[in-house]
Amino acid sequence: MSLLGRSLRAAVCAFVVLCGSVAAVSTADAEPSCHPQGRALRYVVAFDRGTTEAEARTAITGGCGSTTIYYPQIAVAVATSADRDFAELVRPAAAFSAQAERLAVQRANGTPSAKAAPTRAGLEPTDPAKVDTADRTGEQWDMREIGADKARVIERGSSDVVVGVLDSGVDAAHPDLTTALDPGKSAGCLTGVPDRNWTATTSVHGTHVAGIIAAADDGKGVTGVAPGVRIASVKVIDDRGYADPEAAVCGLMWAVSQRMAVTNSSYFVDPWSLSCAHDDKRGVVNEVMARAVEYATSAGTLNVAAATNEAVELAPSARSGARTQAEGCQALPAGLRDVVAVSSVSAERVKAGYSSYGLGVIAVTAPGGEAGRCVLSTVPGGYAPLCGTSMAAPHVAGVAALLASEHPGYGARQLKRTLDAQAAPIACPADYDLTGDGSQDAYCTGYAGFNGFYGHGMVDALAAVAPRQPGANAAR
Repeated sequence: MSLLGRSLRAAVCAFVVLCGSVAAVSTADAEPSCHPQGRALRYVVAFDRGTTEAEARTAITGGCGSTTIYYPQIAVAVATSADRDFAELVRPAAAFSAQAERLAVQRANGTPSAKAAPTRAGLEPTDPAKVDTADRTGEQWDMREIGADKARVIERGSSDVVVGVLDSGVDAAHPDLTTALDPGKSAGCLTGVPDRNWTATTSVHGTHVAGIIAAADDGKGVTGVAPGVRIASVKVIDDRGYADPEAAVCGLMWAVSQRMAVTNSSYFVDPWSLSCAHDDKRGVVNEVMARAVEYATSAGTLNVAAATNEAVELAPSARSGARTQAEGCQALPAGLRDVVAVSSVSAERVKAGYSSYGLGVIAVTAPGGEAGRCVLSTVPGGYAPLCGTSMAAPHVAGVAALLASEHPGYGARQLKRTLDAQAAPIACPADYDLTGDGSQDAYCTGYAGFNGFYGHGMVDALAAVAPRQPGANAAR
C-alpha cells in the first residue's frame, strides 16, 4: 500500500473498508481490536505530509499504539505499541520497528540479535586525571594531509559555530574537549525524543570523532581540525552499537532546533547491515531519513556522513516521496543526496580497502587510515589510534565548520558546494590490487575531478580559510 498520495482521512478510518467513497467512520466510533504481546516496541511512523499532530495521534491510538513524539515539519512520529499488528493497523501511514526486526531475527536464529559496539577491543577508559599531557600533534599525519595544521594558524574556527556529533556520546571530562563541548546543546536521542540527561556509552567512538573535529589547540595531546568551534554531543548510538532510525531522525531534528551549522554521522542506520536488497520496510526507513535530512538541509544544517566500512559499491538513495526505491546497495544517511558522504584514504592517499565507495554517492575523501597507521584522537582517559570512514568523516565536518566560521551567511548547500569545489582532485588508481593476487579489489569509475573512490577529491582545510588560486595543487 503506497504511503504517498493518501489523504489523512484514510489514516483515521483505518478499520473501515469503505473509506473514501462512503462517509468516513472515525476510530472513536470503532473500538480497535488490539492484541498486546507483552513488550512495547518502538516504531517510526511516516504520515502524509501536512498531517497535523492531532491527526497523527488519533491514527496511532487507533492502531493500538501511543505517540512518543511527532515531528510535524516532516510528518514523522515515534510511537510505541505492544500490539503485534501495529504496523498494519496504523496504515495507510507507514511504520517500522528496528526492535521488532531484531527480535524476528533472534527468533528465527534462536540466538540473541547483537552487534558489536563501535569501539576497539582491549581499550579501557582510564582516569581523566591521568591523561598524558605530552604534545602528540607530531603523530597527526592526517591533519597535515588536509592542511589543518596550517589552516589553524589562520582560522581556528568560531565559537558561534556548533558541530553536532551524532554518535555514541562524548566524554565531557576529557581535557581536550571540555572547552569545546556545549552541554546546553547536547542531548540523548535513543528513544526518538531529545533528552538532556544523557551519558556517553562505554564506546570510545563518539569521543574519538569529537577530537578529530575540535580537540583543543593547547600544546597538549592532539588538536582538531577546527579547535575554536563548539561541539554538541547528540547520542544516537546505543550501548550495543545500534543507531535506530528514530534516534537518527531525532538527532537531525535536534540539530536543527539548536541551529547547528554541521552534523557528523559516523554510523549507518540499523537494524541491517548495508541494504543490497529492497523491500517495503527499508522503504520506510529511507523515507523518514530522507525527510529529516532534506528538512535539516533546508534549515541550514549541513550533514556529513561516513561511507561505511563494508567495502561495497554504493548507489544513491532515493529522495523523500520517490515512487520507486533506488537500486543497488544503500547506506543511510550517507547515500542521501543532500549528505556529504566521505570515503576513507590511507596515508598514501589511496582508498582504504575497507572503505565503501560509489560514483554519485561519495562527495569527498579524507584520512581514515589503514592498519598500522590509523588516526590518533581523543578517547575517554587519553588518546588512541583508530581506523575507518568513521574517522574520515569528522575531518570533513571540521573543514565545513571552518567554512561556516569564515562565511557565517552560508547555508548548507553553499557549504557543500564550496567543500566540493575546494577539494584537491585524486584520480582513479591505475591498479587497485591491494592483496597482490593479480585481481582488482574494487573498480573506480569516473574521471580525475569526480569519481567513485574519492568524489571531488581530498578535503582541504587550508583552502577553506585561504582559498587556492585556480589550477593550484594541494601539495602537503
